[in-house]
Amino acid sequence: MNSISMKIFFTILLLVCSGSGSVQAEDLPLLRFAVTDIAGLEELQREFTQFEEVLTRHAQVRLKFYPVSDRNIVIEAFKRKNIDIALAGPAEYVVINKRVGGTPVVALERENYYSAIITRKDSGITSLDQLRGQKVGFGDVGSTSYHLAPMQIFKDAGIDPVNDIKPLHINKHVAWTSLVRGDLPAIGFNYERFELFSSKDKKVTLDDFRILGQGRQLPGDVLIAGKDVSPELIARLKKAFSEHGNELLQAMLQGERNQKYTGMHFEANVDDADYDYIRSMFATVGFPQYSEFLGDA
Repeated sequence: MNSISMKIFFTILLLVCSGSGSVQAEDLPLLRFAVTDIAGLEELQREFTQFEEVLTRHAQVRLKFYPVSDRNIVIEAFKRKNIDIALAGPAEYVVINKRVGGTPVVALERENYYSAIITRKDSGITSLDQLRGQKVGFGDVGSTSYHLAPMQIFKDAGIDPVNDIKPLHINKHVAWTSLVRGDLPAIGFNYERFELFSSKDKKVTLDDFRILGQGRQLPGDVLIAGKDVSPELIARLKKAFSEHGNELLQAMLQGERNQKYTGMHFEANVDDADYDYIRSMFATVGFPQYSEFLGDA
């Protein structure tokens, strides 16, 4: 062993023996983190602080919370390198990926995550074809399960959802009330929420409704890493979610708003191709620019 090697060896030995060689929190890689539907820093901290603590322990990374108001702000934040990772819905992921690239790290998968076209049984409507020329309620423009997926159900049935029906984009609670009252002949809805709403609405039961069309199982919300996040860090995150996914989910569920993730699970074996069905939906509703994969370019 030469003199330089001996010097390095004894330096390391001294650090280990003195205890000063342990990794400090401030020495860990820092990832700036955003969630597309949480605009306030205080709320972001309240919902994800325990998640951050568990992720730091298992992935050896630090998180810095960066509040955003919508996906357009997320896109700008990625462009300006203000954030490194973001939690986004399926449709949001497709748009973000198209605009700035990025890598899906892990998905939040759930059962019964699909959409349906729903009518009241007493409406006399028994097929999607009978809705031609009629008003149909949908949720906010760009919503995966309240807009894109329900419209794709019409498309898959040979009905143009832009021209063959009269789509109305309204709040999901307003859409539900309008259906129950009979003010709308049908609505496009998240099926899981349909079951929840009907169970809580004392004026109706599940038996009062008819499912005219049901869509495919949808991919989950996704944690997307920006182009500047190294493959090594992405691999470290995937490993943490693979080995400690349940613990990370339980930490997320400590937040009141995060209760929507109850019953889900983290899936680290996620691929961009899983979101191609969402891309076809953008083409269906008239946004073909988001129907192609950008990748990491």
